[in-house]
Amino acid sequence: MKQRQVIVAAALASLCAVSATAAQAADGKKEKCYGVAKAGQNDCATAKHSCAGQAKADMDKAEWKFVPAGTCEKEGGSKQAVKPEEKKASS
Repeated sequence: MKQRQVIVAAALASLCAVSATAAQAADGKKEKCYGVAKAGQNDCATAKHSCAGQAKADMDKAEWKFVPAGTCEKEGGSKQAVKPEEKKASS
């Protein structure tokens, strides 16, 4: 029974995080900005982890956070995610 409670709690936490993220984006005054989040201050999941606040390094180009519209580039960020580098084929 305890494992079921953990699963339900995790599902509810995920739902709350998605709702909050969608609400912030919907107001039209904020935009996603990649590469400006400090460690532990990212706004949502990436390929590296599944939750907000789990960024391990400052200014990681794969991490994003919401910033006021029009300020992303001024802060040194990018509005587009950085694609993972393609692995080179070894010969």
